[in-house]
Amino acid sequence: MRRIKRHDRSDILIHWFNAACWLALLVTGVGLVANPQLNPAGDAYPGAVRSLFGGGPALLAVHIGLGIVWMAGIVLYVAVNFRGAVFFLKEIFSVSPARDVMWMVKKMALMTVGAKPLVKAGLTPDLPDQGYYNMGQKAFAQASVLGGVVIVATGVVMSLSDMVIPASMVWMVGWSVTLHYLAVGLVFAGLLVHVYMAAISRDERPGFVSMFTGHVPEDYARHHHKLWLDGLTGDSGGHK
Repeated sequence: MRRIKRHDRSDILIHWFNAACWLALLVTGVGLVANPQLNPAGDAYPGAVRSLFGGGPALLAVHIGLGIVWMAGIVLYVAVNFRGAVFFLKEIFSVSPARDVMWMVKKMALMTVGAKPLVKAGLTPDLPDQGYYNMGQKAFAQASVLGGVVIVATGVVMSLSDMVIPASMVWMVGWSVTLHYLAVGLVFAGLLVHVYMAAISRDERPGFVSMFTGHVPEDYARHHHKLWLDGLTGDSGGHK
């Protein structure tokens, strides 16, 4: 079966770089929460991680360093593949209420209650055609981008709180801590769904494999991303 190129090498590298940084930042970040009433991992985990890194200050330094590496990697990706970064942002924030929202409604129904309720509501179980990303992927990408901006901005504020932020603006630090953890929680919740759909769901398995090979089977592209495939074959405008 013919295989269609879907991802450039830089796209694959930034995907796994982002995943590795997120894992490392999550491991070290949760270890920084010393309050067992707030830490989802309880009391033992932060103590173990802090001990492993030689104490809280050292762990904080590692966490900040990882954040700097993460930001630098994203900046480098944009510099190397600016066109791809613009295409990514344009695609994930382009939402058709008639097509994409209906896709999300039907997909959630099919995954939970099945097709019968859709038929009773006068809807067909067929999913609307999707472009380069389906609406589920768009929703996670939107949360990741917006959440990432909040995480970086609040992380910078917290990192500089003892150096350049005056006592009169301590409220900014407090809000940064709150928003930082809320954004992490939001993106992590979406990440769990993303991992399930990409790596565990058999129907989406070719998409997961494409994050290693860069290619997807033509029948997968036609079934899951028909509008994008039509653009490649000249049936309609699209990204090549």
